[in-house]
Amino acid sequence: MMEMKITVEAPDLAASILKLAEAIASGPDPSILTPDEPLPVASYPTAPAPAPAAPPAPAEEATAPADVVAAPASAAASTPASAAPAAVASAPAPAGEPTQCLQAGSFDERQTMVLRQAAAALPEGSWLLEATVVPERWMVYMGRFADAEVVEKKRAELRALGVSYDRPGAAWEHGLSLGRFSSEERAQAALKDLARQGIRTARVVQERTESKVYTLRLPAVDRALQSQLPSLRRALAGKRLQPCD
Repeated sequence: MMEMKITVEAPDLAASILKLAEAIASGPDPSILTPDEPLPVASYPTAPAPAPAAPPAPAEEATAPADVVAAPASAAASTPASAAPAAVASAPAPAGEPTQCLQAGSFDERQTMVLRQAAAALPEGSWLLEATVVPERWMVYMGRFADAEVVEKKRAELRALGVSYDRPGAAWEHGLSLGRFSSEERAQAALKDLARQGIRTARVVQERTESKVYTLRLPAVDRALQSQLPSLRRALAGKRLQPCD
């Protein structure tokens, strides 16, 4: 019975296989696989494109410079943010005792050398030597006479002529000065005027050349400095300390 059944069904199977092969060879039915209308695009919204990723940071920016040392957290916490260096208030200078300015002069170059050595014993900054340029000076001079008696006779003659006169200074005694001038030209002009008044024996001389003289100045003499000033007595060469001009 089994053998009989297989024999009967085999032709049917072969026919089915043949039919299937023909269907595959003819291709799929377009009415089944292709839709009548395309699906609207709007019915399938597309997701937004993802933002481009940021480029990776350079390697040198990722690490702190080697010479930068971070302060320990404990130290930062212990220092208040508002802490600032406190201003040191200077104590007011105590009011000093009264002082006075004293000076003496004038001294020539030689005298100044001696005075400088003596004043070096005083406190530093308590004294100074101020230099002054003394310009040259010219004089209309009468003399030099034999003695004071002759000088007195000449004075009488000048008074009679109405000519003024003066003592010429220690270096020009015995004689008379008929005028002092800042330049030789002015002195010569004055001599010509005197000649017209009858003066015949006068002449022009240079009383002094241009030079420097010095004045000792002590700007702030207090009681302590005053006690040291006697040490200058010999170097002052007879000149007295007086209040400053």
